[in-house]
Parts: sequence; C-alpha cells; structure tokens
Amino acid sequence: MTQYSSQLLRLLDERGYIHQTTDAAGLDALASSQIVPGYIGFDATAPSLHIGSLVQIMMLRRLQQSGHKPIVLMGGGTTRIGDPTGRDESRKMLDDATIDANIASIRTVFEKLLTFGDGPTDAVMVNNQDWLGKLGYIELLQQVGTHFTVNRMLTFDSVKLRLEREQPMTFLEFNYMILQGYDFRHLAKTMGVRLQMGGSDQWGNIINGIELGRRMDGVELFGVTTPLMTTADGAKMGKSAGGAVWLNEAQLPNYDFWQYWRNSDDRDVGRFLRLFTDLPLEEIAALEALKGSAINDAKVVLANEVTRLVRGDAAAQTASATAAATFAGGGLGDDLPTLSIGGEGMGITAICTAIGFTQSNGEAKRKVAEGAVKLDDVAVTDPSKLVVLADGETIKLSLGKKKHGILQS
Repeated sequence: MTQYSSQLLRLLDERGYIHQTTDAAGLDALASSQIVPGYIGFDATAPSLHIGSLVQIMMLRRLQQSGHKPIVLMGGGTTRIGDPTGRDESRKMLDDATIDANIASIRTVFEKLLTFGDGPTDAVMVNNQDWLGKLGYIELLQQVGTHFTVNRMLTFDSVKLRLEREQPMTFLEFNYMILQGYDFRHLAKTMGVRLQMGGSDQWGNIINGIELGRRMDGVELFGVTTPLMTTADGAKMGKSAGGAVWLNEAQLPNYDFWQYWRNSDDRDVGRFLRLFTDLPLEEIAALEALKGSAINDAKVVLANEVTRLVRGDAAAQTASATAAATFAGGGLGDDLPTLSIGGEGMGITAICTAIGFTQSNGEAKRKVAEGAVKLDDVAVTDPSKLVVLADGETIKLSLGKKKHGILQS
C-alpha cells in the first residue's frame, strides 16, 4: 500500500478505491495543502442509479469525509447524447421533462450520503445542461474541437469496440467524449474543481478533460479511477437474477435491496464492507476473518449498514426484521415482496414470474421441476398447479433458500 500524506488518498487507498491516478504525488500534495473540489458525473437515464454507481457515490462521501468538497455533476446535457462506453446500441432519447424528473429522483439518494449546503466542504449538485445547452455549435468546434484529433478519438475503447462489432455509432455519440472533457474544463474554470473521479472505464474521458484544461487554461487537473466493480464470481455489480439492483426504493423494495447484500459471496464481504460502509477497518478485519457459517453474521452487518446508508435506519431495521422472521422463525416478515393473485387464482409458474423470482414462465417450470418452488415450505411438484386463496388468506412463496414472498387473495 502506497504511503500518502493526505487524508484523502490514505482513505481512498486503505479502503480499496484506487485503481489509477494521473499524478498521485501531485494530487497528494494538493490535498494536503488545501480543500480540493472534486466531481463525478452521472447521466440521468432512469429515475434511479443502480448499485454499480454506489462505489462512485461512496468516493464522493470519502472526499467529504476527508475535508474536501464533492461536486455531483448530473448529465442533463450529456444524457441527451448518451455515453457510448460499453454499449452496442445508441441510447434512447429522453425528453426534457423526463430527464429533469430523473435528476430530482436520483438526488434523494445523494442527500442521504452527502451533506449539501453552502459551506467550503458542503456538496453541491450541478447540471451540465446549464452550460452545454448554451454552447453554440460553431463556438464548440472552434474553441474545443481543435483540441481533439479524430485519430486519437478512434483509439478509445468506446469507439473501437462499437466499430469492431460493426455496430453503428452516430456522430452524436462520437461527440460525447468532447462534451465530457469540456465539463471538466468548465468546472475547473467556474468552481475551482481540480479532480475528477470515476470508474476505470472512464479513464480515457478523464484524461481528455485534463488535457483540455491544460491546453485551454494552463491549469493542472487530476484524475482517479476505481477498479472495475465485479463480484467474486466475475459478475458485474448492479445486476442480479431479478434484474438491476436499484438504489431508490421506488424501483426496488427495501427488503430486496437488503437481501442482495445479505446474499453476497463470502469472498466479497470484507471488500464490500470497506467500500460501502463507514465501519472502522479494525471491525471490518474481525468480520472478514469469520469462518464457516459465522460469516453469515458479517453479511447481515453488511446488509444492515449499506441499507442504512442508502435507504435509512427504518428501512434497514424493517428489512432485517423481515429476514429474521422469514428465515429463523418460519413466519412472514412485513417487508417481503407481495403479490395479489385475486379470487380466480393464478398458475404457479405465472406467480413466480409476476413476483420477480423468475424471468419467464419457462424458467419457473424448470424451478418447479427441480423442487425449488415451495408454498408455505411445501414443495410444488406440478408446474400447472393453480393457486387459489380464500378471501383474506396469505401464504408464503419460496424459491430456493433465499427468495421469499407473500401471496394474498
């Protein structure tokens, strides 16, 4: 582990956030001598970010915890174009009202994890539509476009992969990296921002902004990226068998969010506790060292701590109590996903899909054949079974050992 003098880089390093830095010594010296405003950009393509973005949000939290100023950049402008990084298809166009609503919804999560205000280290949220929307096309080409060569832009993975796969890339998307670079330059000039952070896939875009700031304004800027966030089995964070793991409750119930963390691979527990909680490192080391079934206690701590940070104390307490009632007591917790099947009843395979346990009725049939689907802990063996409940009756539905829900009439 590198020895840093600044609290910022020590904190980021010891908790495992650092993958690449543009000039670690220069940033370390700067962060040791003054408050550093730093930012991360988030596009507003949905009403919620998913947990793949949580490590970036936590980096902004660490920035603030170490006495610096976090800037949340919402891509009201760049959302209209779409980041081609890691994508084979063009992004769906959204109207202004939808983008604004998405930003308002996303802000609610940031407000739980950052302290906003007017103070020197208080967080602020800005929208790049405020400056990108005012740029004239000729002005952009003359002032900014001259600092980007097509030769170099074609070497970026976001472009190369699309071309290699013979997938079309619009000229609109091709401009994304120019606008993101301009964001860094604009924030440096207007707000004194010196640092951009992001995932490892944003390294090239960050470098573009650093070079643009140097060429246009002669300012020294810095970049830090995090490692690619995958689980121990190699899966990309942010996805589960049931779909995206959203940060906002409106897109994913609290219990499902809690349960995602409770179901973490044993090998991920320590890393996740360092990245996604504020627990002291000594306590994390003790939890990480638990062996056998005792590691499940550490997973409960992980689920409680992350849910508390992202969803609030009440959500963590309710989800934890629901899990205890469901797993330990064999009862029905209050926070389980619920499905009303009506007086006519519903087929068991349709139920599994409707409640989100399976992606299709075909998958549900396979799970029934495997004996994995249970009603009140009794295995269902007939994939054509019709489940009919009396008025006011409830029953527990289980898929395997980890997915539980409530059926009601």
